[in-house]
Amino acid sequence: MADLLLLPVVRTAAGKAADAVVRRMTGMWGIDDDRLKLERQLLAVQCKLADAEIKSETNQYIRRWMKDFRTVAYEANDVLDGFQYEALRREARIGESKTRKVLNQFTSRSPLLFRLTMSRDLNNVLEKINNLVEEMNKFGLVEHAEPPQLICRQTHSGLDDSADIFGRDDDKGVVLKLLLGQHNQRKVQVLPIFGMGGLGKTTLAKMVYNNHRVQQHFQLTMWHCVSENFEAVAVVKSIIELATKGRCELPDTVELLRVRLQEVIGQKRYMLVLDDVWNEEVRKWEDELKPLLCSVGGPGSVILVTCRSRQVASIMGTVGLHELPCLREDDSWELFSKKAFSRGVEEQAELVTIGKRIAKKCRGLPLALKIMGGLMSSKQQVQEWEAIAESNIGDNIGGKYEILPILKLSYRHLSAEMKQCFAFCAVFAKDYEMEKDILIQLWMANGFIQEEGTMDLAQKGEYIFYDLVWRSFLQDVKVNLRRFIATSYESIGCKMHDLMHDLAKDVAHGCVTIEELIQQKASIQHVRHMWIDAQYELKPNSRVFKGMTSLHTLLAPSKSHKDLMEVKGMPLRALHCYSSSIIHSPVRHAKHLRYLDLSWSDIFTLPDSISVLYNLQTLRLDGCSKLQHLPEGISTMRKLIHLYLFGCDSLERMPPNISLLNNLHTLTTFVVDTEAGYGIEELKDLCQLGNRLELYNLRKIRSGQNAKKASLHQKHNLSELLLCWGRRKSYEPGEEFCNEEVLVSLTPHSKLKVLEVYGYGGLEISHLMGDPQMFRCLRKFYISNCPRCKTLPIVWISMSLEYLSVANMGNLTTLWKSIKAEAEGYSTLLQFFPKLKEIVLDELPILERWAENCAGEPNSLVMFPLLEKLTIIKCPKLASVPGSPVLKDLFIKECCSLPISSLAHLRTLIYLAYDGTGPVSTSMSLGSWPSLVNLEVTSLATMMMVPLEDRQNQSQIPLEALRSLTLNGPNCFAKTPVLSKLHHVLWECFAFVEELKIFGCGELVRWPVEELQSLAHLRYLAISLCDNLKGKGSSSEETLPLPQLERLHIEGCISLLEIPKLLPSLEQLAISSCMNLEALPSNLGDLAKLRELSLHSCEGLKVLPDGMDGLTSLEKLAIGYCPRIEKLPEGLLQQLPALKCLCILGCPNLGQRCREGGEYSHLVSSIPDKVIRLEEYRVTSTQKEPNTKKFLRRLLPSCGADYNN
Repeated sequence: MADLLLLPVVRTAAGKAADAVVRRMTGMWGIDDDRLKLERQLLAVQCKLADAEIKSETNQYIRRWMKDFRTVAYEANDVLDGFQYEALRREARIGESKTRKVLNQFTSRSPLLFRLTMSRDLNNVLEKINNLVEEMNKFGLVEHAEPPQLICRQTHSGLDDSADIFGRDDDKGVVLKLLLGQHNQRKVQVLPIFGMGGLGKTTLAKMVYNNHRVQQHFQLTMWHCVSENFEAVAVVKSIIELATKGRCELPDTVELLRVRLQEVIGQKRYMLVLDDVWNEEVRKWEDELKPLLCSVGGPGSVILVTCRSRQVASIMGTVGLHELPCLREDDSWELFSKKAFSRGVEEQAELVTIGKRIAKKCRGLPLALKIMGGLMSSKQQVQEWEAIAESNIGDNIGGKYEILPILKLSYRHLSAEMKQCFAFCAVFAKDYEMEKDILIQLWMANGFIQEEGTMDLAQKGEYIFYDLVWRSFLQDVKVNLRRFIATSYESIGCKMHDLMHDLAKDVAHGCVTIEELIQQKASIQHVRHMWIDAQYELKPNSRVFKGMTSLHTLLAPSKSHKDLMEVKGMPLRALHCYSSSIIHSPVRHAKHLRYLDLSWSDIFTLPDSISVLYNLQTLRLDGCSKLQHLPEGISTMRKLIHLYLFGCDSLERMPPNISLLNNLHTLTTFVVDTEAGYGIEELKDLCQLGNRLELYNLRKIRSGQNAKKASLHQKHNLSELLLCWGRRKSYEPGEEFCNEEVLVSLTPHSKLKVLEVYGYGGLEISHLMGDPQMFRCLRKFYISNCPRCKTLPIVWISMSLEYLSVANMGNLTTLWKSIKAEAEGYSTLLQFFPKLKEIVLDELPILERWAENCAGEPNSLVMFPLLEKLTIIKCPKLASVPGSPVLKDLFIKECCSLPISSLAHLRTLIYLAYDGTGPVSTSMSLGSWPSLVNLEVTSLATMMMVPLEDRQNQSQIPLEALRSLTLNGPNCFAKTPVLSKLHHVLWECFAFVEELKIFGCGELVRWPVEELQSLAHLRYLAISLCDNLKGKGSSSEETLPLPQLERLHIEGCISLLEIPKLLPSLEQLAISSCMNLEALPSNLGDLAKLRELSLHSCEGLKVLPDGMDGLTSLEKLAIGYCPRIEKLPEGLLQQLPALKCLCILGCPNLGQRCREGGEYSHLVSSIPDKVIRLEEYRVTSTQKEPNTKKFLRRLLPSCGADYNN
């Protein structure tokens, strides 16, 4: 049953009715009496809503009344919004010409018309509320009723020995180790087990509690289920009874109970389980219960707490916390199948397939797996299983009456604001990744959150978001890198567990997707928040919005949703769409709109009419690469808090007087110009700017004094700053004068986390950060296209830097100069960047040294203690790589002074890419990298010659960990069919490789059968753009000696004539752009495991082999642009009905046979996903052709084919 959530709606309306701006407007027009009546009525209702909420559970009449009142409360919000909007409009008109003001007297915005309209609307809504209040007074509701009592469940320590518990052995081991490892601790330790409802926290606690080692270790073990009652008296009384195994008759006097507790426990080493704790009041634990429980017991005593809230865990825990994860997929299936196939239901293949889909829906939640497994044990028919698999878990009996009530316990502990914010998440599809900032801004737009004390809306939203994460309503929180053509920024994403999504759907009101609306699973009249999936195409005149009158949120993030004109008459608060037409006349819904997202639209300019969106809080224009201008009147939008312009690379300058937007918290991009009102000084009054700020065209700043007016050092909420002297990051300064004072004047505050500098034309940049305090919080530093700079800022002393990128610095010879190692107290290695994890060096033509001492001499005692990834490109004079004990990834390209032998000391490498342009080393042993997993080289034969005698003396293969090998370029293969001993030894080093990619090896003429014989573990082989590879050119019985090969991809080998026989392990074969290929492997029909076969742009291929009836596992067949293939062999025809996907494109005769009425139509009619097009073959052998991956992605999107090249 949907939660009515009436209280926050009424509270918001009452707050607006009392707002000073609304009072001023209604007083001005003589209708303040009606406003005051409305305010009083709303407050009167608000006082009785708690009681109404309780009684609505059993009284449907009251529930119906609450629904009606909610509708009217929303109407009241809209009317009061109108007054606030009018006040903002009048403020924006200050300074208008008299002529314009006179004209406004005769338009729809005339004072007379406004007064008449708003008076009528206010009177109408007041009349409705009066009627509903009269009705409410008959219910006998009580003011300030106690909140509904939550059902307190009782748990016990007993563990059913016959019950199977899956996937918790590791968790049990961790908790046992923590419990038993506290024996030396004199103070009582507290260990919380934390996780969402239904994960099995109580079960894990029971497993630990009943463990024989625990029972032997502790002198006293006790189990108390806390649930809602965290009062000290109740808990201590229960513990006394547990310790004495008798009733405690003492009165409820804390001191008497404390003395008795001391008597019964004394100095015994005890373990107490406090199960199902909900208390989040620090005082109740720290001041009341903790002093009592922790004042007794001997060394090694432990309290084990289970809770759903991370807040509870953080308040009580002393030895960290154990967060219980969801079960792994194999454990989930084991638990589900044990229940499902336990009452006579046979474990047949079809039910197993469907059952795995049902188990996957449970997303590793043991409670759901048990209940759904038990439900399926009563269903014998395949159709019954299929019906459950197609439904939401929350929609069936087990989910609705057993799973959701458990999760709803957590929901009931949320505040009214948090309930609204959580329920709103139901508007998104399952498994959709929500972006934190967008989610908060949508909450703000809909009025779900209110300012509190000194906490503004954005801060309050952050608090609610992380509180929901702590309570497991939101999960999978991670940092994502959002990339645009010329910039990128970090954002925080999150998801909801599928069952939490079911809960949100259960309690939400009016949140729907377009699919639910079309399937008539939701009532149009009640829709307030709507999501249109990007895959759904909203056709013109679809009339999908017909009948909607109360839509507040419309999220339609797809370019296929172009016809959204119907929404213009609705009281939208939030709109996300690509349609540029909808923004050209926004007046009809301007009063209410708070959030507008037009990201990735093809707009060139925003119309001036956008400036009448006076209530707008968030404007997102990310990725609008064609946008050149913002409306000049944007400075009148005083409520604007967030303005996103990432990726607006064509934006020529900012609108004038942007400094008037003093509520701005986010301004991602500022393009400097020279005219008054467009300069850098416009940033001065934007004191609340935070997160990321990108400044472009800094070369147009006239002086350092001018730059200082931006007051960057005072903008303490900024965490990322980009300084670019051109309009693009690729800007390279010419001979023009560069004022170095400008750079100094733009010095930010010392807590900055990311700093980027591009196109600076000065001689010195080190003084930008002369103060070492500048580096104390810096995590990332980028510098590029600064051709005159000979030094870098002294970032090497940073204790926080994790990422460093230096590029296109033509005058840089040494990264760090004048290093006084002795003065710093270093006697051996000087540790640069103690936290640095990644370095990128790109196009540094005269860079020779990593560091030098104060005498200008090279310093070889350089080390990066935490460096994991190093990229060096086009640094021709650099001849060494410094040490790092944890370096994993190394990429080197076009560094002709850097021999591969200079990398021998990097023994922790996992990934190495080396293009072979450095000096040849003939004594390099591959055993230098025992942990190497992925190797990419361009000249294998000349780079990595292993002395034969060294290899023969080795007891084991030197590259035992290597799993992926990429050969890209000449000299990777022997030019004769018979390999030398040296080459045999070399390829034996790759014995454990599972993935081999061969690109552009021009010397490869024959199939490298001799080399491949060493690769007994190879599972994936890709050969691309090897122009001279022919095979033998005649019929052959040669076989690829790869007994475990599963995937073979061949692409762009234009001379290839034939392919050897393949072994029966193959599951996927893709051949693309091999124009001269005449025949497929002769034994293709014998590959019983082959699931996918793709042929694309093979002009010379006329027929497929006979005898393909052996392809019994074939699921996907794609043939594109092979015009000479006209028929399918008889054996393959027999397999067609069993296919899941079929694609025939650009094969006119074959396509005609497969189309309706064709020779093969009866065989392909049952295939679920098929694409058959007769377009003529137009690609010639000289054209660059699309690869197999693009081919299948475009034609078989629903098949989910994974063709990785």
